[in-house]
Amino acid sequence: MSLRELLTDPAKKEGIVQDCLEVLDAEVADKKGLAGVAVKAGFKVVKSFKPGFVKNVVSDLLPQFADAIEPIYEEAKSKGEPIARYLPDRSHRVAEALLAITDRKAARSQNRVIKGTYDKLRGSAQKHVEAAVPRLAGLIERHT
Repeated sequence: MSLRELLTDPAKKEGIVQDCLEVLDAEVADKKGLAGVAVKAGFKVVKSFKPGFVKNVVSDLLPQFADAIEPIYEEAKSKGEPIARYLPDRSHRVAEALLAITDRKAARSQNRVIKGTYDKLRGSAQKHVEAAVPRLAGLIERHT
């Protein structure tokens, strides 16, 4: 069964999306310093844009994210490695794969507020996504 099938199973998807939202909230809360202030402010703008906006984006992007991580997930499986240990060691690859998706989505966005916020935060996104990979890996392991 593919990672997409595992993470988008209709019987489990709502719980997985909720777990993704909790990972996002925890990662944003952990940010410190000036970069943390910018991330927290940007996330607040995005969350206040429209009720349910972040949840809808996570739900919509989950299949694409699963597809993007699939090759790394399959590597872990073929080596008999737990995903919670394998993904963090490849956090750079994971972040690049996920950000390629959000970059395309942001480029197509017609909403100037969302697009502007994304563009302002994109420069530091790689390191923030890499930092989130351990939590993401734990989420994937729990649901697969």
